[in-house]
Parts: sequence; C-alpha cells; structure tokens
Amino acid sequence: VQLQASGGGLVQPGGSLRVSCAASGFTLNRPAIGWFRQAPGKEREAVSCLSTWNDITYYPDFVKGRFTISSDKAKNTVYLQMNNLTPEDTAVYYCATDLAQSSNYALCHGRPTDWGQGTQVTVSS
Repeated sequence: VQLQASGGGLVQPGGSLRVSCAASGFTLNRPAIGWFRQAPGKEREAVSCLSTWNDITYYPDFVKGRFTISSDKAKNTVYLQMNNLTPEDTAVYYCATDLAQSSNYALCHGRPTDWGQGTQVTVSS
C-alpha cells in the first residue's frame, strides 16, 4: 500500500486549494480512505473520510460546507477540495486508509494503518 499526497501550498485566507492522494497497491472500491491534518503543537485530526465502496462521505462539523472529498477510480486517486480557507486550516495534510475498514466514520474516528507522506497547506496573507 502506498499513498502519495500532493498539491499543497500557500493560499490566502478565503482562497481555495485542492490536494490529491494517488493510491497504489490497492484499488478504491472497498476500503475507506480519508484526509487528516496536523498543525504544529496540535493533535492530528480527521477532516474527511470516504467509503469507496458506496462513495458516502463523512465530515466533522468544523469543515462541513467548506471541504469536499472525492475520488477518481480510473486514476485511483482521492482529492480534497478546500474552500474558504482560514489560517486555522494551516497544517500538514495526510491521506490515510485501512484496508480492513470500509466505514468512513470508523476510519475518521479510528486509527488508519497506512499513511501517505503529507503535504503542507499554509493559509496566510
């Protein structure tokens, strides 16, 4: 299992950014996959998870309406579209999965077993 995150960068407050996670070693048709983030001095938190077998999404309240997780099964890639970004969204963003877990909620609230390397998102003027 390999997860390669990309697309991070510097964006102004109120701006948008899309990060990508290219998956290999498995296909996006059964396990849940999600995005997590960790800011300096803070605990890691889940920002969205996707059940790939039925494309049902889960979001915690603090990102609802701003973040959208999606997948392109032909490319075996998962995306996180982030809109209306604030400085509080600044963090390293990781994609993660657990091949034994198909529930988006359980993945977001559990401990994924496989992680990508992370991509830095900085929101600043």
